[in-house]
Amino acid sequence: MSLLAGPASAADLLTISRDALEHNSTLASARAQFGGVQAGVDVARADLRPQLEASGEITHDRQYESPGSSLAGTGGRQDEDYNGAALTLAATQALYDARNGAELEQAERQLDQQTYRLAATEQQVLVDVGSAYFDILRAHEVLETRRAQERAIGRQLEQAGEQFEVGLIAITEVEEARARFDQSRAERITAESNLQVSFEALERLTGERYDSLATLQAAMPVMPPTPMRRDDWVAMAMERNPLVLASQAGVEVSRSGVDVARAERLPVIEAFARYQYSDDDREELDGHASASQVGARVSLPLYTGGRTSAGIRQSTYALEASQYDLEDRRRETMRRVRSLFTQVRNDVATVEARAQAIVSNQSALDATRAGYEVGTRNIVDVLNAEQNLYDAVAAHAEARLEYVINLLNLHQQAGSLDVDFLTTLNGWLTAEAAVSVRPTAPDA
Repeated sequence: MSLLAGPASAADLLTISRDALEHNSTLASARAQFGGVQAGVDVARADLRPQLEASGEITHDRQYESPGSSLAGTGGRQDEDYNGAALTLAATQALYDARNGAELEQAERQLDQQTYRLAATEQQVLVDVGSAYFDILRAHEVLETRRAQERAIGRQLEQAGEQFEVGLIAITEVEEARARFDQSRAERITAESNLQVSFEALERLTGERYDSLATLQAAMPVMPPTPMRRDDWVAMAMERNPLVLASQAGVEVSRSGVDVARAERLPVIEAFARYQYSDDDREELDGHASASQVGARVSLPLYTGGRTSAGIRQSTYALEASQYDLEDRRRETMRRVRSLFTQVRNDVATVEARAQAIVSNQSALDATRAGYEVGTRNIVDVLNAEQNLYDAVAAHAEARLEYVINLLNLHQQAGSLDVDFLTTLNGWLTAEAAVSVRPTAPDA
């Protein structure tokens, strides 16, 4: 059950999602489980078909006769050794067996449930891959910001050193700039480590290594989710979320289990046919023996020690539990959809606010630098303004990536995570400024 198909292309979201659907071990395990449940339907169906059995035996017999036996001759003891062979063919066909019919129904409902579970696993893999992909882009954006910050503070440190040499500033300002530079360097190293770890997480999901990944376009659209009403998303989730559908199928599985238990009280009617052939090599017997038999038999359990009644109660409780599980799954899905819908809408406003914060902090930095040049501000003010600017840049990058990840999760919960949506996300990417697997050192 693959949502994506086609040849490998560039290392973008579609390519990596395709790799995950092919190589992810969790998904492979789910597919194997699906195959096992599918085979279980054939197992249950086989009990309703004719059953044919053949058995045979070869024996060596030794017969001991007492002196008074009629076979002992004139009073002497006679023993006899001989070999024998026998063959039996038996065929049965159920004419009425409510238990087997109920077990087949239950197996088919289990297959329905496993189908939805497999779809849920597939969507979860796509969400995990998408989140890992955009986490890499987030780490890359943060790293680029920290590199730019380190370069800017490095230039500020050089300028402070030159000013100190000519006696324009005190040594304390130089040390303050050096401390900020060391801090920015540590933040850059941490960002490089985070980027490398993010690539490792993606490799675990896909089983593949990638030289580079496409990044988000600067003009990526950031819009509220469509449809615009939260209740529409909830209704979509109730109809399409695979975990909700799997829970609904689980109720039907449990209901079939009740039918299986109740069928223990019903009679079983089956037709049968049997043929037997036997022969041995005793001298006094010529020929062989054979017999055939056809008929029908009925069996009805009269008393099983209370086992049948207990089994019915047990399966009834299982049905009740599955109904509560379905209600819990519905409520949890509603909560997640409503929460994610709200988050995505808030993300739209957050991205806009973060973008404006960059403009404001850039203006504040320009004003602070101008004040520093004329002596109304000190170097600490400049360093703080630079720190605020780069923090705003990093926060804007994180807000954009958070919007994409939340939108991805919203579509998963609504059951609308498909190739069309992934194609839409993939259209927001560009390979012009790819993210490298191995982060390069910052510019000197």
